[in-house]
Amino acid sequence: MLPTTSYTAQSHDNGSLNSRDAARHTAGAKRYKYLRRLLHVKQMDFDFAIWQMLYLFTSPQRVYRNFHYRKQTKDQWARDDPAFLVLLSIWLCVSTVGFGLVLDMGFVETLKLLLWVVFIDCIGVGLLISTLMWVVTNKYLMKHPNKDYDVEWGYAFDVHLNAFYPLLVILHFLQLFFINHIVVINSDWFVGYFVGNTMWLIAIGYYVYITFLGYNALPFLKNTVVLLYPFALLGLIYVLSLCLGWNFTKGLCWFYKYRVQ
Repeated sequence: MLPTTSYTAQSHDNGSLNSRDAARHTAGAKRYKYLRRLLHVKQMDFDFAIWQMLYLFTSPQRVYRNFHYRKQTKDQWARDDPAFLVLLSIWLCVSTVGFGLVLDMGFVETLKLLLWVVFIDCIGVGLLISTLMWVVTNKYLMKHPNKDYDVEWGYAFDVHLNAFYPLLVILHFLQLFFINHIVVINSDWFVGYFVGNTMWLIAIGYYVYITFLGYNALPFLKNTVVLLYPFALLGLIYVLSLCLGWNFTKGLCWFYKYRVQ
């Protein structure tokens, strides 16, 4: 198990951090360092962030092995480099503009949609899910609850961002090429809602799986397999949607148009 406090070399004889090291390892200090780097583009490692984005599709376990390395070298699980968040924001903006074009929205409507997607869909929902998972994991999934081991809130938010990225690419980018030609216009056609709903299944499935990997990577958590249970409900909803002719993509497009009116 990897401790969340100090290294032996940095500790006093009684195992506690000295005042300088303790100040450097507080949540506030880590948050300040993270936000400060947002103003210094040259300090961000965009190459590594791109590497993470690629491997979130092909081998997400490798991404979380890097989180282990960060814990060993920097004594924190959460990212200390905002490059991933910056690139995700760019992806979000570009894909939302694409959605506006596909749905034939004007400039003001597209701007409203962009604000909604960024501040509600990504940040707002992300804060809610991250806080919920942070509380649940610390309260119910700890092997041996004590002050030396805990799930950092920043790490919970990173797990959400990792899981959100594939979902964003699938539903906000790849799906754009199908909306007007297959998924929405021919919404009563089985192939139409089959293609759209299958993309939703893959996207949400990715979110659930990468979320599970994120918390399963923490050696002080137990029973993380429960985070895979939503797959059963996801499969049931998918089968029902095909049997009943539900078109999730059509519903999303209607919702987006309603929000910008």
